[in-house]
Amino acid sequence: MVPWVLWLVAAGVLLLIEMFTFTFYLFWLTVGAVVALLVSLVWPEAILLQVAAGAVVTVLLTIFSKPLVARLKHSRGFEDIGTEITGRQGIVVETLEPGRYGQVKVGGDTWSAVSGEVLARNELVRVVRRSSTIIEVERWEEYN
Repeated sequence: MVPWVLWLVAAGVLLLIEMFTFTFYLFWLTVGAVVALLVSLVWPEAILLQVAAGAVVTVLLTIFSKPLVARLKHSRGFEDIGTEITGRQGIVVETLEPGRYGQVKVGGDTWSAVSGEVLARNELVRVVRRSSTIIEVERWEEYN
């Protein structure tokens, strides 16, 4: 298989995963894979150069995007869905057990969730906190 096809597949898989997580970390890896793809089109035999170009671009984007993201978070009108979701009510879509992930629907979105207690499907829960794409929930009845 030619190298550019491998880079194209890697970029596609990373982009697909990024679309489900919205973290931007994988987006920068996707851009790095695209850069490696472009390098492979010019120098198909230089695998090390392709990997190095992709890695350098990924690292630079990660480093230089942090101040931009921080500025965006503090700009007027920015609403962070992570802080907005804390305290909201949700419903268990997939049973939660301590130490295992389940699924909780909050508003119109379905989140991967953890809990310190067993929560059955269709139970109402309260979002305690959010870290990246995982939310922590508790049984809703305890807060009514």
